Amino acid sequence: MRMVDRTVLHLQIARTLRSVSQGIAIVDMALYLKDLHWSAAAIGGVFSTAGIVGALLILLVGVMSDKLGRKPFLLVYESLTVIAALLLTMTTNPVALTVIIVLTGFGRGQNGAAGPFTPAEQAWMASRVPRQVRGRVFSTNTALGFFGMAAGSIIGGSTHLWSKSLPGAQSFHPLFWFMFAFSVACLVTIASAPSDKRQLKSDMTDPVPTPETSESTSEQSSERSIRRQENKNMAKLAGVNMLNGLAVGFVGPMMSYWFATRFGVSSAQIGVTLALSFVFTGASSLVAGFLSQRFGMVKSVVWLQLSGVVMILVLPLMPSFTLASAIYIVRSAFSRGTQGVRSALSSSLTRDKRRGFSVSMNSLAMRTSSAVGPTLSGYMLDLGVFSVPFFLTGGLQLVSTLLYGRLFRSFDAPSDREQTHQA
Repeated sequence: MRMVDRTVLHLQIARTLRSVSQGIAIVDMALYLKDLHWSAAAIGGVFSTAGIVGALLILLVGVMSDKLGRKPFLLVYESLTVIAALLLTMTTNPVALTVIIVLTGFGRGQNGAAGPFTPAEQAWMASRVPRQVRGRVFSTNTALGFFGMAAGSIIGGSTHLWSKSLPGAQSFHPLFWFMFAFSVACLVTIASAPSDKRQLKSDMTDPVPTPETSESTSEQSSERSIRRQENKNMAKLAGVNMLNGLAVGFVGPMMSYWFATRFGVSSAQIGVTLALSFVFTGASSLVAGFLSQRFGMVKSVVWLQLSGVVMILVLPLMPSFTLASAIYIVRSAFSRGTQGVRSALSSSLTRDKRRGFSVSMNSLAMRTSSAVGPTLSGYMLDLGVFSVPFFLTGGLQLVSTLLYGRLFRSFDAPSDREQTHQA
């Protein structure tokens, strides 16, 4: 059995630690701002701003990390999160809180990803993993993030334990110290990771497979033609991700606020719901990794995403918190469990020397469009409109999923059964 690459191991440990901190934030950041008397529109607005700034940074990081290496950029991000978590324990100033959320993405539920520095993280990992197992490795990495988010959500729902001695917004401060501790541990893990200069030999020399026939592949021998095909693939995926990002932005960052406002539940109840959703999504991510090797990356994503669309359309119709929570958990498992496989495809569109750029272009499309959602859904929630954001999400995800399957179906490698038969 092949040992896990040391760099991959460090990145996976870092993602787990990072996701615990983010799990705390996804439960409590919106509720903390709510206790500081921010409106839903203001909370959604700061999350939208974080998405826009992150989108701009993500393109810069992707391009520069291809040239300068990936590790330095991750070290910068981890240092920022350490400082930001520490500042959360010291200030309630609206400007300071806005800067913290914008730079780190705290509260946006990034499932352990390195915020706007994600292209460096994904490109670094992809350079250490052969393409044929990339779907499984990336899905495992994503699953670790979801399991960490689950642990963080449980911690995030524990404010009631000390709410009598630390009333109101102060009850969140011990949680910010937890975030600080996990951020420091993550920084140490990345700092001690092996250098990212060595790459897989095949990854540096082999042209990326394209959704063309075998006859046309042989004609793409020049650098110019290979780049043209890579650019075409990146543009198609960016378009699909733009639709999906717009859908995700409507409900993701505001779920804690929606549960609290719609059903009047506490942070502890919300924390349990989100924790269960992350556990089931982590398990689903592992299943998606297996399915991607068995049936192909694209087919796996399409069928799981379509199941999630049904759940998101049903969710706002639920009359109780218990039923809404159950639907949310199942929907999360189906839809968000595909993130690792989707990342694997995004990392496989180009050769390694352009991989950071490829990941950043698609992340840019996703983050830019998702930045619109929180502001719009925040206004809707202020107006008492609780269902429309979910219907918009379901419709947009249906369209993006069908396009994803149509445009990238030829990227699916032959299934294990087909390969055995051909052998």
